[in-house]
Amino acid sequence: MADDLSFSDFTRGEQLHLVALHARMAKRGLAGTTVDLSDLQKKVRRIEKTAERRKKNGKK
Repeated sequence: MADDLSFSDFTRGEQLHLVALHARMAKRGLAGTTVDLSDLQKKVRRIEKTAERRKKNGKK
């Protein structure tokens, strides 16, 4: 997660989406050692960027 963001900076929908994405990453990780997680990581980064932009602009 970005350094200056806390979990409360995300909207409820973003929080649920992040939890689901991390669960999917964990499930894929259990499948083996050479698993590609880049697609899920990009989705997480996009959500973090949106929350960071919202926090920077003072919106919730």
